Amino acid sequence: MFRRTFWFTTGVAAGVWATTKVNRKLKQLTPENLAAQAANKAIEAGHRLKDSAVGFALDVRAGMAQREAELGDALGINAPVDPELPAPRRYTAIENRSTPKSVGTDRTTHSYNRNEDH
Repeated sequence: MFRRTFWFTTGVAAGVWATTKVNRKLKQLTPENLAAQAANKAIEAGHRLKDSAVGFALDVRAGMAQREAELGDALGINAPVDPELPAPRRYTAIENRSTPKSVGTDRTTHSYNRNEDH
């Protein structure tokens, strides 16, 4: 009698355990839960990508500053200024185009009319 009760109880416990496991797995495989898991993984991947992009940008900025310093030293721009010499002139490499030129207004004193000379 005791054996039968033991095995019956063991079978019931195994059935409850298996049913619980199956129900948990089924809840994980519902469309809503799968969509939530996919969204969470996408967000995590986006954060990892953002962190690596920010790290890359900081590395590029540091390398750029270092290279600018090297070029400044090579060209003598960053050299200490001798008080006996005048300060070096600095020329802009790109023309300032912050004020747009108006189209159609010509401020020259001569005309480009080819028939005017004849």
